[in-house]
Amino acid sequence: MTTLSDCRPKESAVVLGVSGERAVRRRLIDMGITTGTELYVRKVAPLGDPMEIRCRGYELSLRKDEACKIEVRKVTR
Repeated sequence: MTTLSDCRPKESAVVLGVSGERAVRRRLIDMGITTGTELYVRKVAPLGDPMEIRCRGYELSLRKDEACKIEVRKVTR
């Protein structure tokens, strides 16, 4: 299983699912991170937390523990 936290800068991935506690899962889904959405990792902080991603045309910063809850499939171009 690959999660968003495994992605490096300038990589794209497609969301396969979101897990985690009910409140965290709901928050991620409300931000637009739903199954089938393509995410692009723009930057990752030096220690890996937070990471900046592009989702549905806007920029979003996620903590590493949140990114671990997003299961993805990497997209090769």
